[in-house]
Amino acid sequence: MIHLLMLVMPAATLSSQITTPVIIIGAMGLVFGLILAFAAKVFAVKIDPRVEQILSVLPGANCGACSKAGCAGYADAIVHDGAEVNLCAPGGPEAAAAIARIMGKEAGSMDKKVAVIHCSSGGYENTKFRYAYRGIETCLSAVNIAGGPNTCTWGCVGFNDCLRACKFDAITIDECGMRVIDADKCTACGACVKACPRNLIELVPLKNTVYIKCSSQDKGPLAKQSCGSELPCIGCGICSRKCPVQAITIENNLARIDYTKCINCGICATACPTGAILDLLCGARKKAEVIDELCIGCTICAKNCPVEAISGELKQVHKIDKDKCVGCEICVSKCPKQAIKMV
Repeated sequence: MIHLLMLVMPAATLSSQITTPVIIIGAMGLVFGLILAFAAKVFAVKIDPRVEQILSVLPGANCGACSKAGCAGYADAIVHDGAEVNLCAPGGPEAAAAIARIMGKEAGSMDKKVAVIHCSSGGYENTKFRYAYRGIETCLSAVNIAGGPNTCTWGCVGFNDCLRACKFDAITIDECGMRVIDADKCTACGACVKACPRNLIELVPLKNTVYIKCSSQDKGPLAKQSCGSELPCIGCGICSRKCPVQAITIENNLARIDYTKCINCGICATACPTGAILDLLCGARKKAEVIDELCIGCTICAKNCPVEAISGELKQVHKIDKDKCVGCEICVSKCPKQAIKMV
């Protein structure tokens, strides 16, 4: 019936019935478009151009090392909240300097850091187990079941949560199953630190070369029984007593290094009876030597030497006892005439 009515309906009437809704809808779209355009202009959020400039400088890792919500959050915090310009670990000093120029301020000092694993177990052959774990193969899952499968409840579980968290391929597994951190690739973003459920990883200044290789807080005999590598810290305190700058303390049966004091002398590593301290410069440490023609005998170097390896009278050329020198380079940094070199 409807089709018959349409057939007999005049063409003009049919055309008007189609055109009118189209015009109405078009008019409504135009009105709403104008309203939206007006609202966008009135309520527009003005973005400081410095935010975009800073974003172009940041590496875009969104690692959270700056404690902000990604690089965009950090850039916004710098511009609007006055956040420090040197918090981006992956960007390093270069990014900090570039951001400082954009903000018109000083970048400040920024020591490059590297992740260090405070455990020498976790490999295929040097880990003792209490039971065979058959659950989800993540460190977090494993430690939530009876404290973890390994006998050392402080040590590396070995399911590589840290490796998976690293966005820069800085962590690898060696032939012994040990996790190895590449200092050149590590950006100190802190992702691996957060990922480790046993808090075995620490960000340490790259200039420091002496590390405690253990995190066990068990007493000596128990630590030795639990550690498959047989290189645990037993909290004996020998390293603390030998340290010339009091940079090592014993807390909960475990040696800890204060890196704001450590001078990289390596004396603690030499004195440790279990080998629980790693000295990266062992056998390659340089010694200080006085350049006679430049020395004015001011005695500043002697006063600052932590091991009393420098001797000499006032206004006389000083001498350095190579047997006592630990290569800390403090004298080099203190000498006002640059009369000391490392050889």
